Amino acid sequence: MISYEFPINEKVRTWLRLEGLFTRMSHFMAGELAIEHHSALTTLFEIYEVASRPELKSELLQELDRQKRSLSSLHNNPAISEQALDQVLNEIEQASTDLLALSGKIGVNLRENEWLMSIKQRTCIPGGTCEFDLPSYHYWQNQAASTRQENLREWLTPILPIREAIAFLLHLLRGNGRTLSLTAPRGSFQQMQGGRTAHLLRVSVSEKLACIPEFSANKYAINIRFIMANYAAKSSLFEQDVPFDLTFYTLPS
Repeated sequence: MISYEFPINEKVRTWLRLEGLFTRMSHFMAGELAIEHHSALTTLFEIYEVASRPELKSELLQELDRQKRSLSSLHNNPAISEQALDQVLNEIEQASTDLLALSGKIGVNLRENEWLMSIKQRTCIPGGTCEFDLPSYHYWQNQAASTRQENLREWLTPILPIREAIAFLLHLLRGNGRTLSLTAPRGSFQQMQGGRTAHLLRVSVSEKLACIPEFSANKYAINIRFIMANYAAKSSLFEQDVPFDLTFYTLPS
């Protein structure tokens, strides 16, 4: 099965974008080649670009506080492990504390580094980071891998509280799902929400079916159409019945 996630609101959309970027950053940073660390650095610029949304920090704090109040009400519930509940609440408290410790605007540590900003400006130009354009960057790329990794960790560390908060909330979100096995007749599917709310949808479809889901969703209805997985031609509807699993994820409330 191949799974496709679709966020229902902008908040979750931003979380998923940052989750993917942090995953990519970790992958390239763990490598030892200069070209891997170049990819890690350009990914770091993307992370700070997305995370610089003014409301991101406050949204995360509000959601963590909401989850803390919701979960705290489960104390003395015989069906809930008090030890496990306390552990989750401690994780929420730690994530909130680390977020609150973030001072100033997110990304100020990068913006105040003229050397990094000169590289960031050149990455917008195709081939703009060649050694004749940025000799100092070429010098850095020729340092020991351990030195480059240490620098990357130093530049990444200030934003780690954002990563940890998002990872925790997405873990809660993905742990609260309901899956339905459905069929899209001739590649099209529509379902009314009927008052139900979801923050994230996931469609899982057999990899043997050469089709890709396209989503359109709001609080009233969900529309999914499967298009041909054709890399060369214009997209067209996959006009066959498509069996798929649809999972609705909602943050505990």
